[in-house]
Amino acid sequence: MASPLNAVLCALIGTAFWTVLGYAIARRLLPRVLAIGAAPVVGWAVFSAATLPLLTLIGFSARTVVSAAALCLAIAGGWLLRRPPGTASKLEMSVKPWWFAAAGGIALAPALALLPKYSAQGVHLAAPIFDHSKIAIIDAMTRQGLPPVNPVFGVAGDAGRLAYYYLWHFSAAELALTLHVSGWEADIGLTWFSAFASLLLMMALAVWLSKRTGAAILAVALAASASLREVLSVVFGNYELAPFLQSPTGFAGWLFQSAWTPQHLMSASCVIVAMLLLVHYAQRQKLAHLPILALVAAAGFESSAFVGGVTFAIAAVVSAPLLFAAIEAKHRLAAGLGLAASALIALGVAVPFIHDQFAMVAGREAGTIGVHHFEVLGDMFPETLRRILDVPAYWLILIPLEFPATFIAGALSLIVLLRSADSGPEKTTVQLFSVLAVTGLAISWLLVSRLGDNNDLGLRAILPAAVILIAAAAAGVVAAPGRAVRTVIVAAAFGGLILSLPDSAAMIYANWRGNAAADESVFMQVPELWSAVRRYAPANARIANNPLYLQDLTPWPGNMSWALLADRNSCFAGREMAIPFAPLAPERREAINSQFIRVFAGQAAPADVGELATKYGCHVVVVVPQDGAWTNDPFAASAAYRLAESREGRWRIYVKSPSIAEGQK
Repeated sequence: MASPLNAVLCALIGTAFWTVLGYAIARRLLPRVLAIGAAPVVGWAVFSAATLPLLTLIGFSARTVVSAAALCLAIAGGWLLRRPPGTASKLEMSVKPWWFAAAGGIALAPALALLPKYSAQGVHLAAPIFDHSKIAIIDAMTRQGLPPVNPVFGVAGDAGRLAYYYLWHFSAAELALTLHVSGWEADIGLTWFSAFASLLLMMALAVWLSKRTGAAILAVALAASASLREVLSVVFGNYELAPFLQSPTGFAGWLFQSAWTPQHLMSASCVIVAMLLLVHYAQRQKLAHLPILALVAAAGFESSAFVGGVTFAIAAVVSAPLLFAAIEAKHRLAAGLGLAASALIALGVAVPFIHDQFAMVAGREAGTIGVHHFEVLGDMFPETLRRILDVPAYWLILIPLEFPATFIAGALSLIVLLRSADSGPEKTTVQLFSVLAVTGLAISWLLVSRLGDNNDLGLRAILPAAVILIAAAAAGVVAAPGRAVRTVIVAAAFGGLILSLPDSAAMIYANWRGNAAADESVFMQVPELWSAVRRYAPANARIANNPLYLQDLTPWPGNMSWALLADRNSCFAGREMAIPFAPLAPERREAINSQFIRVFAGQAAPADVGELATKYGCHVVVVVPQDGAWTNDPFAASAAYRLAESREGRWRIYVKSPSIAEGQK
């Protein structure tokens, strides 16, 4: 199981390194308060985006990672010893040490969700761990290097390339490899770091926009706000508010998404920093902005195609006229050429990801993005009427419901800041942030991803808007001019915050407590099982186990014991994990899923076991008492496998027969 101490080690070392590196870079490009706030994001983005192609070429090992980090620290040290250009103002010097403590404390909430929970009955998990089944990617990279293989699905004779935006997981693998910890532990540490970096960025933005240091603590408080669903459930007696509204799907604010999808949150932070770099490049065209902007933008895309790709691309196009209007006419051509060069660098860095995304789409035989409004209302309304009412209900019901402390207060604050901001970088920043916020809200409103069961585009595109609204609301509370407007902003922010606290408290408690499971006593013994399996499975071997093994550990059936603890690739890890990772058409995916479930249920067709060995390249098979195959074992009578180890009442481990293995060479 994951060790909290190892997770803390990853968090602290990663934060120290990326923050020092990021501040050495950002202090020469941004005002001091923004440089400090953006430092963790800049350091992480630049180092991760630059080292991924480098380490793919020269080899991914602890030695190469440490060498690259040492070189970057040496360069950063030289930059820190040199005086930055310009003179910091009094405001820019007013960065408080408690900022870091406050951000670090709130960042514990999402990290707690990923720790194993121990009880007298065994070990159980919290719900967000389901979306961290991608820990298998981290383990695959530390074990087999780069480019990463697909740990979820493979066919005989093919290593299987991973087609996913995995930069965030690559950076976790860098931590795991150098610190000799598990992928699970590195994932926890990086989740904390992602939340911390996002919070520090929001605090700095709030202070810079408001010119008041008190805005920082308000940003932290507003980030901890959640939904009104918990309060409304008391009123209506039904948590899901059905049949008036659809059930919650993951469309939520910072507190929820920081635990479930830290890679998308980190991408949102990169997008916001990229906007800041664009603004300050418009003010003063420095060549140093361009490669940093390119790497930050590439890191955003490589961490989330939905946030750093679709959302940022649309926002950047819409923002272009505002950006060029802020550049002196005589410098616009040179600035345009510089930005074009930066875009080409970003595309060059991200080319492998773009190629793999297209390959994934082609393999699925499905379109990527379509137009369809976000579904808000429930079965209380006839379908035809619901389709019409959903369009305004998104703005009038869903957004205020899920962002009660920041939507109204943040939107009003952006309007006020647009009117009151001084000309120059401050006004341009507010303009570009407003465009980015509206873009994120509009994409979630009208566009849909067709690659999986969930509309991941709609659920994640909202993140940049959520971050901007938090920072803007905090700035507006302390600095909005005009008593009446400020009163409205304060009432909306604090009223929404107070009403959302029950949901915040329930979410944090659930992250800490976890969900009791019938199989938690079995899960406690799983590390020993996978340790035994690894004795017979080489580092590049693929294993087969029941995709539904211990499925009650999470609210959705997932092969979590394999993902968290196996440290070996699967030949088919199950439907839920194949959806985001396997380039399979839906019909084929469902057929393979049914086949694997059938085999481990003890209902194998005559050809099934042989196909596991010859078609899917399953080198090792593990059968446990929870499988129907334990009593009706199709592997015992098959010539494709031989029994390697049997532990009475615990497990049977089969390995591919030598004749089959030899025939596949």
